[in-house]
Amino acid sequence: MVTASELMTSFGQRGTRYLWTDAFAVCNYIGLGRLDEAIALVGNVHRALGRHRDDDTRRGWISGLSEAEGENHPTLGGLRIGKPLPERAPGEPIDEELEWNRDGQYFHYLTKWMHALARVADATGNLRYLTWARELAETAFRRFVHGRRMYWKASIDLMRPQVASMGHHDPLDGYVTSLELDLPELATEYRAMIEPSGLATGDPLAIGGLLVDAHRLARLDRDRPLRGALLAAARAGLDHYVRQPDLRRSADHRLAFRELGLAIGLATDHGLATDPLRGTIESFWLDDDHRRSRTYRAHQDINDVMLATSLAPAGFLATTS
Repeated sequence: MVTASELMTSFGQRGTRYLWTDAFAVCNYIGLGRLDEAIALVGNVHRALGRHRDDDTRRGWISGLSEAEGENHPTLGGLRIGKPLPERAPGEPIDEELEWNRDGQYFHYLTKWMHALARVADATGNLRYLTWARELAETAFRRFVHGRRMYWKASIDLMRPQVASMGHHDPLDGYVTSLELDLPELATEYRAMIEPSGLATGDPLAIGGLLVDAHRLARLDRDRPLRGALLAAARAGLDHYVRQPDLRRSADHRLAFRELGLAIGLATDHGLATDPLRGTIESFWLDDDHRRSRTYRAHQDINDVMLATSLAPAGFLATTS
């Protein structure tokens, strides 16, 4: 049976950059005691996703900083997602299906990277990583927040929205991450955008996110009323999800990383009596035949890293305090 360490070794040998996956990978390396690999991955991400694409006419750091200043402040311009296609050009009509494969910046990916940098700062005692996390947080707030709303996706240079609607849990991600980074003014702004009664979802990845955010609030000992709302929303989502046929489908008709996001949330200690579901999800994707399925191999990096996180969640679930 494959282990978390083996999955992370396989991931490291492939070397494709994608911000969500890399954020979880950094935390996994820390949790597995492979700090040198975590540090190296941070540098690789900044040099790849903090700079313009190779097929872009623009060059250098997306922040516009000089080479030297960009090395010192690699997150000031945000970080690209790492999608395979170039971003949609100004004035080009949106194609919703195509947009999923276009580059740009996602707020909820940036918050994952902020958390990863905070974990490296904790593990190394080097506050440079915390500075980079806070600089990214300030940039993301300025560029994604407009009034009491947020953009879901922005252009690579953060100068225009690519998808102007607001992500369901983006203010929540911003709030919890701002608390973790000790940025109270930003936390206050994000908290005002959260509607606690409107957080329920049937998406397994998002349900897992609710549980992780509740866990982080508990670790930080902050906002008990919101923690209660998050757990209530997670319970409602789970009640809906377990009645759906998803977990009875074949591997070719399931998305491992979404299910594993739920399993990671179920690894927290909120007493939802759902450990059997976490085990069911992990056991399914630990099966070698299931990992050879078409859909698993099509998203192998993110699937492997999320499976590793579910098997060894301590690195990701630890919180700066």
